[in-house]
Amino acid sequence: MDSDVTYVRDISTLTIADAEDAGGKGANMGEMVAAHLPVPPGFVLLRDCYRDSMRSGGVDAELNALHREALATAADTAHLAERCKRMQGLVHKAGVDDAVRRLILSAYHELGTSTVVAVRSSATGEDGADASFAGMNATITNVSGDDALIDAVVRCWMSLFSPRVVTYRASRGFTSDPAMAVVVQQMVNSEKAGVAFTADPSNGAQDRVVIEGAFGLGEVVVSGEVEPDTYIVAKDTLAPLDVRLGHKAFKIVRGADGHDAPVDLDDAQADSRVLSDEELRSIAELAIATERHNGCPQDTEWAIEDGKTYLVQARPITTLGHTTPPPADKHVVLARGLAAAPGIASGKVRVLQTPDEGERLQEGEILVAQMTNPDWLPTIRRAAALVTDTGGMTCHAAIVARELGVPCVVGTRTATRDLHDGTMVTVDGARGEVVSGRVEKKAAVTTERSAPVAAPSEVTGTKVYVNLAMPDSAESVAAQPVDGVGLLRAEFMLTEALGGRHPRDLIAHGEQGTLVEKLVASVGRIAAAFAPRPVVYRATDFRSNEFRGLVGGEAYEPVEHNPMIGYRGCYRYVSEPDLFALELEALARVREQSPNVALMIPFVRTRWELEACLSLVDKSPLGRQRGLHRWVMAEVPSVVHWLPSYIGMGIDGVSIGSNDLTQLVLGVDRDSDVCSELFDESDPAVLDAIGQIIGTARRMGITSSLCGQAPSTNPAFAEHLVRMGITSVSVNPDAAASARRVIAAAERRVLLAAAEWRNQAPAAEWRNQAPAAEWRNQGPAAEWRNPTQAAR
Repeated sequence: MDSDVTYVRDISTLTIADAEDAGGKGANMGEMVAAHLPVPPGFVLLRDCYRDSMRSGGVDAELNALHREALATAADTAHLAERCKRMQGLVHKAGVDDAVRRLILSAYHELGTSTVVAVRSSATGEDGADASFAGMNATITNVSGDDALIDAVVRCWMSLFSPRVVTYRASRGFTSDPAMAVVVQQMVNSEKAGVAFTADPSNGAQDRVVIEGAFGLGEVVVSGEVEPDTYIVAKDTLAPLDVRLGHKAFKIVRGADGHDAPVDLDDAQADSRVLSDEELRSIAELAIATERHNGCPQDTEWAIEDGKTYLVQARPITTLGHTTPPPADKHVVLARGLAAAPGIASGKVRVLQTPDEGERLQEGEILVAQMTNPDWLPTIRRAAALVTDTGGMTCHAAIVARELGVPCVVGTRTATRDLHDGTMVTVDGARGEVVSGRVEKKAAVTTERSAPVAAPSEVTGTKVYVNLAMPDSAESVAAQPVDGVGLLRAEFMLTEALGGRHPRDLIAHGEQGTLVEKLVASVGRIAAAFAPRPVVYRATDFRSNEFRGLVGGEAYEPVEHNPMIGYRGCYRYVSEPDLFALELEALARVREQSPNVALMIPFVRTRWELEACLSLVDKSPLGRQRGLHRWVMAEVPSVVHWLPSYIGMGIDGVSIGSNDLTQLVLGVDRDSDVCSELFDESDPAVLDAIGQIIGTARRMGITSSLCGQAPSTNPAFAEHLVRMGITSVSVNPDAAASARRVIAAAERRVLLAAAEWRNQAPAAEWRNQAPAAEWRNQGPAAEWRNPTQAAR
């Protein structure tokens, strides 16, 4: 042994410049100490401890030769395991050189007699700015005593040659002979532990901190053995932006014998919140300080003991700057979880129980497992995508998946039961979904929840809203230059929340609470994305034939010969108030956080019907909330007559459903191919009904809208609406820009015509008979009781 070689260094003496000798983990720990961050005391065995011990044991040449051979044939998984076993046997045979052993034990005794420590690998090249071994090398916790410490060091060295590490090194092109430094730190006997990312690893957003936490030691989080809590914290205010509670079935603690011991948690504990807002703030502050010191986004591990938060690890985040692809259309969602690694991949499902079954997975298949620890790496490399029941989006498997470019969804809870071998599916790692069938990849659309709303290319006095049905695209659509959601259809969200079952079937099994929870999540996501812009939620308007198609529906639904004008809309709420109450409860809960949500009642036929319906609303928690806007859909021609009465009952918004209104005014089935040429939204009879509805709304000071595509595709129709004095239109998101341009042109023509008329007419005449462009300034106060944006 060379007497001049330094084998052991105190953590506090290390800097990032020592990464070659101390490994990324050891060097980063030294940097955290230099930044005056709370780091448990300890020391690092430099890589020469390993090298000289292997040389002294006479195994170094054979070991390195076997390693090079294993790298070259890493794809041969059957023989790789055999070679790795031989290499690990050589490391164990060599053990720790006597001189190195004395130095290790001397540094250990300085920490205190029989101090309990954690022994962590810190391989050369590990935890660098362009690679993360993500727990593939060994970490041994709750180590106490001289012999146990030396054994733990050897186990760390042996982990250099596990199949998962060799496969990873081969995939990254690391061909040099490996070496291992080892970090020894005083053990934090944590009551809570987890990870904190200073950028969102699922989409690259750097304005937030993503924190995951569980009870006990942090190994359950980084290994993916439980579904941790996930918290999103704003970097600027340190306020929680989102909280998702996981099911933490057990925790790991230090047992009476000094070793790790699992402790099962009951359902109440498993589903309880791990971190308070104060603890979140403390963890976020430490993570941000680490980022500030190191100059790049950081992946940190933290632990809380006796109310004090410690940092036990930090490394650069190696994968950022992803984009989110557009959502898939017309595909059934089979599983949903956390968006762990972005990308879209289609393939056949392969459900595996253990990594030993990895050879069953064929190239390009979708790997589905209960959880995936780093032993799965050779299998993950061959998978088109990865889906797990448990784990968080910052667990080790997710980190590896991101780095390998494998789309990944974790925390689905039931994917191994819901997905079956051989089924063709598409995994959307950016949205956390697995859908049926093959979905063709589309051009990516960069999305961030915090993206500013783009300025419209045209400024219009008539507001341009969008129609939405699902929350998947809420953030990307909200980033467009639109004024809000004029029609949020409940039917698709309800179908998803019902899971294909009739709502009465859920009630019969006492599961209505699940329905409410899912509606709250879906509507709440949309409302939050668009806030403070209005979101008008149209209550469920399923027809009886659609309800009959749900599981159990035949027992509850009538058979109607013409369901289009049958048991639906407002009359259904009055007839089945208990079902309507579930929707009202969900909206009330959403509005506690997002008061920009309004309620719209569809298919209103008569005054008494609406009166009874509004009575139900008023008696509900939703009706008792201040500032609730109540809208009606104008689909039935009777609205032309009854609208003044509806307004007198408290209705302050009317939205014209042009498809249904045209159908009922002209007496033509809107879905009929045979009669399609009769269906015309611009028919004078339809326009007259629309004009009367808008005129009543204007005269009585409420907002009016129209939901349909005609304003964006038919300039003449848009001009009719503008001249009538409509205050907004609501179109599909892809038509919003064209609708804005058409309306802007129509408004310019109306203003120009008004100006010409005023220049030619006597003053007294235009004062008494102002054209359409004039009365707008004297009409309704416009949406949401704000002044109109432009004089018209």
